[in-house]
Amino acid sequence: MSINNLSNSSETYSLLKKGLDASSLRSKVTANNIANINTKGYKKYTVSFEENLNKSMDSLDLKTTDEKHIKDGSESGDISVQQDTSTSTRQDGNNVDIDNEMANQAANQLMYNALISQVNSRLSLEKYVVNGGK
Repeated sequence: MSINNLSNSSETYSLLKKGLDASSLRSKVTANNIANINTKGYKKYTVSFEENLNKSMDSLDLKTTDEKHIKDGSESGDISVQQDTSTSTRQDGNNVDIDNEMANQAANQLMYNALISQVNSRLSLEKYVVNGGK
């Protein structure tokens, strides 16, 4: 493996880790939203990761070969939590839609499982290479 491939590999693992972190946080946030389904005035929270990652990929991409080089200022896929205060689906001011939250939870579980599969696949491949193809 070349040094460049090691760098790309660590970047891939970093993104997979961030994806898993975002998925874990999204699960907690969704569970909290569901737990507060009957709380008067409660406003739901959402987790943004993929949108932030897409924005950072669209921004200027400067390649650096030394840690002292100037970065482009964008962090690859920051994870953020926002509260949705703009809507209200019920008269008590609560905006949690249980059907939407359950669908989000199921989609998030699928994403988490896919990320875990990617990590396991990469680890298996690296183990195969380290063991000389055996």
